[in-house]
Amino acid sequence: MGQFRAVIWDFGGVITESPFAAFRRFEAERGLPDGFLRQVNATNPDANAWARLERSEIDAETFDALFAAESGALGHAVRGADVLPLLSGAIRPRMVAALDSCRAAGLLLGCITNNARVGEGPGMAPGGARAAEVAAVLARFDHVIESSKAGVRKPDPRIYAMMLERLAVPAQACIYLDDLGINCKPAAAMGMTAIKVRDEAEALAELSAALGIAL
Repeated sequence: MGQFRAVIWDFGGVITESPFAAFRRFEAERGLPDGFLRQVNATNPDANAWARLERSEIDAETFDALFAAESGALGHAVRGADVLPLLSGAIRPRMVAALDSCRAAGLLLGCITNNARVGEGPGMAPGGARAAEVAAVLARFDHVIESSKAGVRKPDPRIYAMMLERLAVPAQACIYLDDLGINCKPAAAMGMTAIKVRDEAEALAELSAALGIAL
């Protein structure tokens, strides 16, 4: 493991399947342009409905209306209430196994997730068995920071600094995994080793190589 003492994980798109696949299916079903939902989210990204929901500045009902207005301004009105269910992706067993291997190797585990006060937990699960499954994964982490509770969201550097403080380790001793490059950049700028999760197997191979342990 050498220099590394902690591994910090994103949740959606890393521990769970990416919501972008659900976005694409939704777009195909509704006859929307490919990538349209991501375009909405990327427009005015620090102050749009999505960002405000993830900082708990608005509730789900307000998000529903604002997202419809924002998407409508881009040519295709979509209710926010129709988008929120797309965020709860299936948990990836190999990633959970990697968490357990990191724990067994003596590494600290952190999770930083942009989420909203809908569903249950960082996975925004609808409840029942799915929520219990998410809770079992969350129990593996030493610390979890949720944007909806912290009032700050990635890529704001403050949320990464919060995790470093909680883990009590320097940035140079951390590996950070996220499926979005924009969220990896602040971690790397602070001194963390950032891994962009494009593909599950590729990311695990990169993490394994960095740590020097089999995953």
